Amino acid sequence: MRIRIRFEKEGSLRFIGHLDIMRYFHKALQRAHVAVCFSGGYHPHPVMSFASPLGVGLTSRGEYMDVEVEETGSSREMIERINATMVEGIRVTGYRLLPEDEGRKHHNAMATVGMADYLVKLKEPRPASGDNWEEEIAHFLARPEIIVTKKTKKSQEETDIRPWIYEFRREPQEDAFFLRLSAGSLKNLKPELVMEAFLGEPCSRKNLAICRLDMRTAESVSLGDLGKEIP
Repeated sequence: MRIRIRFEKEGSLRFIGHLDIMRYFHKALQRAHVAVCFSGGYHPHPVMSFASPLGVGLTSRGEYMDVEVEETGSSREMIERINATMVEGIRVTGYRLLPEDEGRKHHNAMATVGMADYLVKLKEPRPASGDNWEEEIAHFLARPEIIVTKKTKKSQEETDIRPWIYEFRREPQEDAFFLRLSAGSLKNLKPELVMEAFLGEPCSRKNLAICRLDMRTAESVSLGDLGKEIP
């Protein structure tokens, strides 16, 4: 059986890297007595994978991991069991059974990601902008091209990111910006890059507070809505 687990990552644990989170979940599932399946060979490892690594320093309300299990209890029971082993800053919020009949690749979390939702706050507010944020965003999105320099491990290139911005709006109640951006292995757009283009100045995780709200398929379906609750 393949299970999709949704979890949150907040507080000081935002500084823990992806590999450490993988090791942490391995131990946490063991402590919760989850019957995780292991690979074969000389060095067996738990059959589990994560949708998309979260950058160090970012918080999240919508992280996902897929894990194969031999047996399971109800969704509610398993969420309670796993959370009982968790440290402060990580909390499981979803536990759903994935279908087995349409091929693993189609339902694999990593292969399915096409979009990601973010909430971005400026650590140093700009009162001068005030009520003009909506107008500035409208002008920004009306541009036929938004050319930025994307850096890779080996080089950097000029890229038009306008087609990769699906939603961009102000959330006054949160005093933040909501962004829905392209995500995944082929077209992955970081919110810092969008904010740099929008504000016209360098932005980093030092002057932005970024929370990943959710991950979605290319059809805008939340990864947390795939599969079904276990009664």
